[in-house]
Amino acid sequence: MGGPDRNWGGLGGRAGVGPMDAERMIAEARKAFFVMFGFVAIVWLLQLANFTDHYALSRDYGVVSGDVTTLPDIISAPFLHWSWAHIESNSGPLFVFGFLAAYRGVVRFLGLSLLVAVTSGLVVWFFERGDVDTVGASGLIFGYFGYVVVRGIFDRHLIDTLIGVVMAASFAYMLTVAVPGTPGVSWLGHLGGLIGGLAGAWIFRDRRPGPLPGPGPATGAPAHRTPNPNTAGPRADLHKELGDLGLL
Repeated sequence: MGGPDRNWGGLGGRAGVGPMDAERMIAEARKAFFVMFGFVAIVWLLQLANFTDHYALSRDYGVVSGDVTTLPDIISAPFLHWSWAHIESNSGPLFVFGFLAAYRGVVRFLGLSLLVAVTSGLVVWFFERGDVDTVGASGLIFGYFGYVVVRGIFDRHLIDTLIGVVMAASFAYMLTVAVPGTPGVSWLGHLGGLIGGLAGAWIFRDRRPGPLPGPGPATGAPAHRTPNPNTAGPRADLHKELGDLGLL
């Protein structure tokens, strides 16, 4: 009585090495699977505790705009939900987009998750109306979605670019709840998460320095080499990535 309204959502040069080989990719994908499985399991265990305590955790650890005491809750709010329907709607997308965001590097994914939680939470804290208590993993979902869609472009990685195109085409409808108009849903948390995911794709991009010219055979001047069509160019990149995946 008289407490905050419930709001579902928010929080809710190049690398010195080439693309990961198939063995390393499979190892990272395996780690990503268990990380996301554990993440979702923790969210469900907290939901069970939250439910048995009449959602006291959501009331105590949600983000309330303008309330300085809730700023640390930016980190805890993505783990909490307001109902079973709320957590059920978030769990599938959280696992899928989280796995796709994590399968090329779990450490990078953890940094991305922190960034997205902060951007989503801060947008809610600054711009949401003051009587709303916001919790939910959907801010993370939108962050992972944005990251997956553009990561391949920033990394110049063909497979990730194709994944991004497929995800963008398949889930573009999600963006309709990142704009005002859906009652009871924190579109601000969604928008903040999406911004964090897009920024994370740039911040955590692969940084690969280009090849340095070597000295010429006699004069010490940079050598001029004719590119080998089998080892350079977009087609070679495609062959390398397909080979890494065991498709060639």
